[in-house]
Amino acid sequence: MQTAADAGDAAALLAAVPAGRRVALVDPRFVGHVHALRLGLTDPRFAAAAVPGALTALPEARGALLRALQHTTAAVGAGAPVVAPDTDPAPEDRTVPGRIAVALEAEGTAVKRPELGSLTATVPTDAGARAAAESARDEVDDEAVRLRSAVKAHDGFFTTFAISPYSRYIARWCARRGLTPNQVTTASLITALVAAGAAATGTRGGYIAAGILLLVSFVLDCTDGQLARYSLQYSTMGAWLDATFDRAKEYAYYAGLAIGAVRGGDDVWVLALGAMVLQACRHVVDFSFNEANHDAVANTSPTAALSDKLDSVGWTVWARRMIVLPIGERWAMIAVLTALTTPRIVFYALLIGCALAACYTTAGRLLRSLTRRASRTDRAAQALADLADSGPLAQGVAAVAPGLRGAFTAPAVALLGTLVMIGGALFLPYGSWLTVATAAVYVVLSGLAVARPLKGALDWLVPPFFRAAEYVTILVLAARSDVPHAVPAAFGLVSAVAYHHYDTVYRIRGGTGAPPQWLVRTIGGHEGRTALVAVLAAVLTHASGFTTALTALAVAVALVVLVESIRFWVSSSAPAVHDEGELA
Repeated sequence: MQTAADAGDAAALLAAVPAGRRVALVDPRFVGHVHALRLGLTDPRFAAAAVPGALTALPEARGALLRALQHTTAAVGAGAPVVAPDTDPAPEDRTVPGRIAVALEAEGTAVKRPELGSLTATVPTDAGARAAAESARDEVDDEAVRLRSAVKAHDGFFTTFAISPYSRYIARWCARRGLTPNQVTTASLITALVAAGAAATGTRGGYIAAGILLLVSFVLDCTDGQLARYSLQYSTMGAWLDATFDRAKEYAYYAGLAIGAVRGGDDVWVLALGAMVLQACRHVVDFSFNEANHDAVANTSPTAALSDKLDSVGWTVWARRMIVLPIGERWAMIAVLTALTTPRIVFYALLIGCALAACYTTAGRLLRSLTRRASRTDRAAQALADLADSGPLAQGVAAVAPGLRGAFTAPAVALLGTLVMIGGALFLPYGSWLTVATAAVYVVLSGLAVARPLKGALDWLVPPFFRAAEYVTILVLAARSDVPHAVPAAFGLVSAVAYHHYDTVYRIRGGTGAPPQWLVRTIGGHEGRTALVAVLAAVLTHASGFTTALTALAVAVALVVLVESIRFWVSSSAPAVHDEGELA
């Protein structure tokens, strides 16, 4: 840390700092909490950030910071405003850092200003103001605020009242011992995998141990995010781990339960795969709806207004969060039922609970969409197109087909294609080439559904329909094949494809766009994979080759998407974020 005599000296000192390092400007008169400075000056997610009297810039914003400082040195020294009066900083931030932050924004560099709440951060101009600031600072426990802010603001009932009251202290314990969120995330994954292994034993003792370990894994899952917020350790690797490990843990546990049930003489692989398909489809409904509407223009809805009104009543908030069976409630239910009952009962409860939750949330989103007066942006339409995961076959149809008119045409065509595909898989003779014909119809309808930009009120339903068509078709064909181990192979295939779809979601959320087109083309798109499975079922009817083919396809998809995903998330181009997680 170095002290500058004036603004000009500050510019010279900053220019001398090695280019790859973060720099900060802090007014020497600053009075406030240490955590206020920590929030403003150490968060790696933002290129530039400021609190009253302090400003920081990462290497990518250093050039803009130096230009702004050099251009305004004379004005600051003379006491004149740095920028136009209508954009001048608030009086309490008429310091060099405050003025430079405004100048940076005027230049086009975004400056993050974190919410400080009860924390103090100010630059007093006289002795009286300094005494008042110091008194306000001393009245608030900096560490208590830091611990409270480590907990996610909006979480489920079980997590809020049964986990977070003590997991935040585990997060602080980890921080004081130098542990990182990534290490805790990895520990959570390992614990869940051990739980899955215990469930796979098929013994009552194994089931009890599995339930306990699953809860321990969930505590660690909450702790990693709290540790990241407590110590502001956000990273690209952390974003990737946090975004994918939750699904990996849950689906691995489903597989462990299914293996354990088979050892006990009860084959529940179809139920396990059904639970995974339902959960994945629930998530894509959430993702698609949010991407379609988060930047919509004139985004108003009487249904949304009613929802906001209900959120003002305490008990309705918790009731509505519990209805959707969020991850905390879901994992607690799975853990308790695993320990006390059988895997079949666990999956029945999951399927019933998740189905009811899906009906509730989807009905609410439909009502909001139908009553909302909003214009969707090009960015939202592109996000939905990326989530649709259309491969070369559907893209080829879309390129030559005329865009179908009508407000609800796209989701209607996608729904028709989904019903045709699932209906063919369910009701046509297994192994029939008629199923392949329905797959061809599905390919055509999939292309027609995305032939125009997805900007309609219900166009966010298109990706969920495609997910349901692909996942359910794989499930049904594997279940009807009567080929040994076909359903476990299908479980692996759906897991690999679902990973690709979740990876797409989190890349879009990070602002870096969907996976590259070569990846989508290589793994065939949703319609290509669905058609391929239908062909394999027809060619390899009642033969062990169907299981082998599904396994080979699962391995191929997993290798391609994992290699590309790992390359992306550990690269410098990936966003430094930490996913806050989904309630569901």
